[in-house]
Amino acid sequence: MSVSLARNTLARSTLRLASTKRASHASASLIQSRGKATLPDLPYDYAALEPAISGQIMELHHSKHHQTYVNSYNTALEQLQSAQSSNDIKAQNALLPLLNFHSGGHLNHTLFWENLAPSSSGGGDPPTGALATAINESYGDLEGFKTKMNAALAGVQGSGWGWLVQDTQTGKIGIKTYANQDPVVGQFRPLLGIDAWEHAYYLQYQNRKAEYFGKIWEVVNWKKVAERFEAGGK
Repeated sequence: MSVSLARNTLARSTLRLASTKRASHASASLIQSRGKATLPDLPYDYAALEPAISGQIMELHHSKHHQTYVNSYNTALEQLQSAQSSNDIKAQNALLPLLNFHSGGHLNHTLFWENLAPSSSGGGDPPTGALATAINESYGDLEGFKTKMNAALAGVQGSGWGWLVQDTQTGKIGIKTYANQDPVVGQFRPLLGIDAWEHAYYLQYQNRKAEYFGKIWEVVNWKKVAERFEAGGK
């Protein structure tokens, strides 16, 4: 299943049950079984991103936090199906925020793991080709983009994400921030997401989140980001 199709499938399986529709565009690979989400395996060891991100953080982030989003989404989905069976409209409506939050957490984190790679596998290598050209045109150069993105991330109040997105109407790239686990949907396609929740950095960086935002670029998988960008233009 293609990564964008997988995200659309999860969104449809969630919101179709509540008789609503949402257009969802992203490039996060999802593993699903009979409508349920499951935790994806990482393509690298937990310690592979050190020293930028510690193995302890990666293990907790993936095996505990992401797993919680998966479990909670599946539970809410079962509750929604039950509410539909009994035609309990009030219960269905009450479950929609939970489904959005936990499915967003699953989708966002699945893409996040793909955003990263050890330096031995190209993590931190600068983008090339069409993506590099788009970044240079919009931000001057890669360093200019990083400065803008880090400023946007620093401005996230509480919990949220910073995203490099592509406008599905114009093809242009831009920087967006989203609160909590709200997924990138509708007009924009997610290319690169940086997790600004405390659980992504606090054990290692404590209150020095700006340092975390600076170090994560050492392990960004620009090759994967470029694949999403190029796929979006077809």
